[in-house]
Amino acid sequence: MIFEKTVKGVKEQVKSWREQGLTVGLVPTMGYLHEGHQSLIKRAVEENDRVVVSVFLNPIQFGPKEDLEAYPRDIEADCRLCEATGAAMVFHPEVTEMYGENFTTYVDMTGVTQELCGKSRPTHFKGVCTVVNKLFNIVTPDKAYFGQKDAQQLAVIKRMVRDFNMNVTIVGCPIIREQDGLAKSSRNTYLSAEERQAAVVLSKAIAGGKQMLLNGEKDGDKVLRSMTDIIEAEPLARIDYVEMVKWDSIEVHHKADCPVLVAIAVYIGKTRLIDNFIFDSEI
Repeated sequence: MIFEKTVKGVKEQVKSWREQGLTVGLVPTMGYLHEGHQSLIKRAVEENDRVVVSVFLNPIQFGPKEDLEAYPRDIEADCRLCEATGAAMVFHPEVTEMYGENFTTYVDMTGVTQELCGKSRPTHFKGVCTVVNKLFNIVTPDKAYFGQKDAQQLAVIKRMVRDFNMNVTIVGCPIIREQDGLAKSSRNTYLSAEERQAAVVLSKAIAGGKQMLLNGEKDGDKVLRSMTDIIEAEPLARIDYVEMVKWDSIEVHHKADCPVLVAIAVYIGKTRLIDNFIFDSEI
């Protein structure tokens, strides 16, 4: 497996692969990889001749009071996981390599970014779109893989690709969960033993809301109220949002008469966790 820290090195290697007629997949990550990331890499390896995993903790998608400095890092473990899963390259640039001196060009988006996480993290998706745009230009992948746990991010990237006529296919992959239901996340490592136990309330609320819709409930307000009650019953939980939106546009929509995304963000202690499910009334 190749370990590369420079844009030039990545471009040269990808050019060599292209000259051999090989397809290239990309899995963008911020590192501290777990089984959720591994599932993306596995899918990419199955569908492409070569897979690049970017490991870059992107500073411009963090707000001034967010957890950039505390975010867990372990590049050695990340490389072991990538190599064992079949990745051909890990791209691990420094911040100065990605954002050179006097960097001033950003990709911003309206609409899809304004609800859910965009409300409480107003600069987040500007940073996400900018770094993903750069990665697409550097790696020029045929396919890029993103997890559904960050469902709004997945919708945002799909919209950016569509709006900019980018020649890359975006592949969304299912949420990977712990045995007790908690969605796998690098931020789970922040939780104390008591908080980790309390965090299961997120997946309980998700399961409850999904079951109501499967049982035929169409009123989004009733579903969200039930989910909110479940979360509020946990003393360590503090709700950021519990919301239903149209899946394609991320517009608030409280009726299950089209494909909807039901998403939650909840603080367990000081740790902000997210979870969601997508429901299509026609399936």
